[in-house]
Amino acid sequence: MEGDSTNLDAQIESLLNVEKQMRLASDVAGTRKAVIDIVELCYKAGAWKTLNDQIVLLSKRRGQLKQAITAMVQKAMEYIDLTPDMDTRIELIKTLGSVSAGKIYVEIERARLIKRLAKIKEEQGKIEEAADLMQEVAVETFGSMAKTEKIAFILEQVRLCLDRQDYVRAQILSRKISTRVFDADPSKEKKKPKEGDNIVQDAPAEIPSLLELKRIYYELMIRYYSHNNDYLEICRCYKAIYDIPAIKEDPAKWTPILRKICWYLVLAPCDPMQSSLLNSTLEDKNLSEIPNFRLLLKQLVTMEVIQWTSLWTFFKEEYENEKNLHGGALGDKAAEDLKLRVIEHNILVVSKYYSRITLKRLASLLCLSLQRSIFQTW
Repeated sequence: MEGDSTNLDAQIESLLNVEKQMRLASDVAGTRKAVIDIVELCYKAGAWKTLNDQIVLLSKRRGQLKQAITAMVQKAMEYIDLTPDMDTRIELIKTLGSVSAGKIYVEIERARLIKRLAKIKEEQGKIEEAADLMQEVAVETFGSMAKTEKIAFILEQVRLCLDRQDYVRAQILSRKISTRVFDADPSKEKKKPKEGDNIVQDAPAEIPSLLELKRIYYELMIRYYSHNNDYLEICRCYKAIYDIPAIKEDPAKWTPILRKICWYLVLAPCDPMQSSLLNSTLEDKNLSEIPNFRLLLKQLVTMEVIQWTSLWTFFKEEYENEKNLHGGALGDKAAEDLKLRVIEHNILVVSKYYSRITLKRLASLLCLSLQRSIFQTW
């Protein structure tokens, strides 16, 4: 074993001399080949500690060429999944991360390394550490990173913030993504780069498509808006998912989403945006496939008093299905808010038809006790 180690050291020393000659001669191709040969040699010998040491050493050599460091980092990243155990894997990722820190020419590689390390931390149950790691990187400033990879990275940052219930930072991060980007036509964006422009790298194969990222984005925003029961924004998020072609074309996919749109429309307080969404949803031909929900929305736009008891009797089963079977965010508070929305609707109707009314009569129309009706009208 000692002989093998001595032999490896001798081979590395020989390659280091070659690397030095090439570097001093500013031979880019030769220097790149020398550093890659050293990295490969350490990997084939299974000398992971030596590999880490050589990566640090090569990166700190005087006047080291950017292209050589880039090639070395990219080559060593190929070995991350081939490490014998988790400790070795983490050590290699940390070494590569420290070497690439502050170097703009390997900023994409560093972002990918941090994402890998954050994933490992998350799998170990260290959500706080994973989220803190991801916050270090501002991928929106990376000119050469593919748009889809940038969005996927920011969405991971948002997801980890939501997982640790850091809603303020989740909102700040989500604002880095303009929703207009999801409506862009990718086929029209393949323009020839101008002289001096950064060449945008292709996204890795595991990065989802733009439309899939759109769905993930809005699902995360639903999680964000659900924490403070912002029903109208939740409804708008579901509407955006509903409009994705792959979902709109498949009844099995759009039916549960349209149901959610209806529920959250009914739960949302009455305002111009809610009214506009309500009317546009009623015009949707797909709504005829779920007649109960068409009936529910129709009652809200009809200027007639809604009898809460009969409405709840009719829709209670649908509500329980949504709550238990369809993964909705409907909870006990939603049931209370639904009743509140019906009362608000009824007060608007009463105000349209009556200029004077006794509280007893108003309580009867609102299906409330006399004390509760006084409270609601105030």
